[in-house]
Amino acid sequence: MTPSILQLADEMWTGRRAPSSMVEPTMTTAEEVADGVLMVPGFGHAFALRHRHGLVLFDTGSAFLAEGLHRQVTAWDARPVTHAVWSHGHVDHVSGLGPFDADADARGLPRPEVVAHENVLARFRRYADTQGYNTVVNRRQFRLPDLVWPSEFRKPDLTFTDTHVIDTGGLRLELTHHRGETDDHVVGWIPDRKILFAGDLFLGVAPNAGNPQKVQRYPVDWAVALRRMASLDAGLLLGSHGVPIVGADRVREALVNTARYLETLVEQTLAALNDGATLTETLHRVQVPDDLAALHYLQPLYDEPEFVVRNVWRQFGGWYDGNPAHLKPATDEALALEIAALSGGAQTLADRALELAGRGSHRLACHLAQLAGDAAPDDRSVHAARAEVYALRAAEERSTMATGIFGWAEAASRGVLAGTDAMTELATAARPH
Repeated sequence: MTPSILQLADEMWTGRRAPSSMVEPTMTTAEEVADGVLMVPGFGHAFALRHRHGLVLFDTGSAFLAEGLHRQVTAWDARPVTHAVWSHGHVDHVSGLGPFDADADARGLPRPEVVAHENVLARFRRYADTQGYNTVVNRRQFRLPDLVWPSEFRKPDLTFTDTHVIDTGGLRLELTHHRGETDDHVVGWIPDRKILFAGDLFLGVAPNAGNPQKVQRYPVDWAVALRRMASLDAGLLLGSHGVPIVGADRVREALVNTARYLETLVEQTLAALNDGATLTETLHRVQVPDDLAALHYLQPLYDEPEFVVRNVWRQFGGWYDGNPAHLKPATDEALALEIAALSGGAQTLADRALELAGRGSHRLACHLAQLAGDAAPDDRSVHAARAEVYALRAAEERSTMATGIFGWAEAASRGVLAGTDAMTELATAARPH
């Protein structure tokens, strides 16, 4: 029997069920997780809140789940949606309003008033400016070869800078701005119910504070926001990913420990910076304390501590990594050709990479496999080895970020073997056999 969302949340907290991802596969059906609060699971969850005049949505999910969101919300309560809040401008939180707008138009009612932080507008402009880049990045990150990044977005109707209150039909939803995963993040709080809507500031896995392919994250501000949320004494924490946390003691513990997680990564990285360490030295020096690393809601299943360190470095130290050869480098191809010539050829590098990978030395193996591929971009034997090395590396990784990038590298080399490209190979691998 499939557990309810709240049963699943309790099983996760008590260790009876191990976390598998930000989206638990058993959470497929909407569920009322508190009186008058519907949780609609998705890659980005959405929440519907009842009030006397209709509904408020907190986050609106992904475009490909929009019809399902509308169907589940209206089956629960067919009254109009009067307001929608975006916790931030990521596409899995802002893309599900289309059917609600169409429904309002058909019924001759006002469309939902969308409330968001003012920085959402700049985000949407950036998305339009970098539509091609975001298409490539998200294909690689999520291993979705057919994904096309949108260039047009529904604009919010009302934006705010620091705080805003939606007070309607007996519902008071207080909104505050915090920087964390993004610079446009909003937290929702129903004070008389002690219900906290954390958006992406609490994920149920390690914080997404380091994503290697995305813009700056703000781990210092994020920790401050977590401690502020912990001070509210919420009895129910509803994040837009992962499972809920029920009970004031559990909520406070989860928020404080997540703050500690970010704070220790920041403190250790700054200590290394102040010691004059290079970025590579810092990456191998910073460690998550054992007590935090053991917690089910801080597992590196989406992002990783190593990537957070890089983001802290970028925020406080710039992009120079401390290695003077990297300041104005040669091309990857020129360096690879020189090292291949010194070592006996690209195949020698590829063979050694396979040997190292077989021993479990995956970091070093990837360096050599990459050099081999850069030195001999059309050599099938070299790319067969490169594909194998990256496949072994991806199989050892836990986070979405790492497996996506290493899997893309494998697919690129398999594309050389097949005379295609990485996207074609990913699509082929994804088809049922």
